[in-house]
Amino acid sequence: MLKVKKILVSQPKPEGTKSPYFDIAEKYNVQVEFRPFIKVLPIDAREFFPQKINIKNYSSVVFTSRTGIDHFFRLTKEMKVKLSDEVKYFCLTDAFAYYIQKYTQYRKRKVFHPQSGKLHDFIKLIIEHGEESFLFVLPDGNNDEIINLLNNTDLKYGVAKMYRSVSNDFTANEAFDYDMILFFSPHGIGSLLKNFPNFEQGEICIGCLGTAAAQAIKDSGFRVDMEVPNPKFSSITLALDDFLKQNHKGRR
Repeated sequence: MLKVKKILVSQPKPEGTKSPYFDIAEKYNVQVEFRPFIKVLPIDAREFFPQKINIKNYSSVVFTSRTGIDHFFRLTKEMKVKLSDEVKYFCLTDAFAYYIQKYTQYRKRKVFHPQSGKLHDFIKLIIEHGEESFLFVLPDGNNDEIINLLNNTDLKYGVAKMYRSVSNDFTANEAFDYDMILFFSPHGIGSLLKNFPNFEQGEICIGCLGTAAAQAIKDSGFRVDMEVPNPKFSSITLALDDFLKQNHKGRR
């Protein structure tokens, strides 16, 4: 495996000057570039109405991504839905749970997340609160893994599709000379193959966040070199720091 010197993070560049990615770039003298493989489009109230979802009928809201949080509160504001103070929020990771503070007062008694950040543990946590009625906020499409898990439960739930992901195409003159690529959803893999149908991984390292992204990478015939969450890390930046530490040992 080659020494990683240039990393593509398939997400927008963090705002401001503080980010773990910037610290990692300086610590290991690597170049970190941010280039989303996908762009997220909102589903507005007019598109949402045919789903026949009454948000007030659910006692709990479930988020599997930060994007879902943004679009849930965007759409409830657009539809002028007043949320009860008793609504409970279930989040896939602790980071998502704390992110909710952007929109509502954080109360431990009404915000829940698994310690591992893994989808199976997340579903187990939700099952433990089986007396609730759950509204899952998901993108339009590519929800097979979570829907299959839910179909094997007795939970009372609905699915609200509040946003969709589409490929963010590369231009013909954009260089693609990275030693490592980080993915955050199956959509990113699809966009890679759309933009570069003859892509060969070779010694390029691939890292990802989430089991769905990992499975999409494997299903496309590629190798996963770093998957998060794992027994040591739930954060992709912490895992990346450790990966580069090992990767740079004894290499020039």
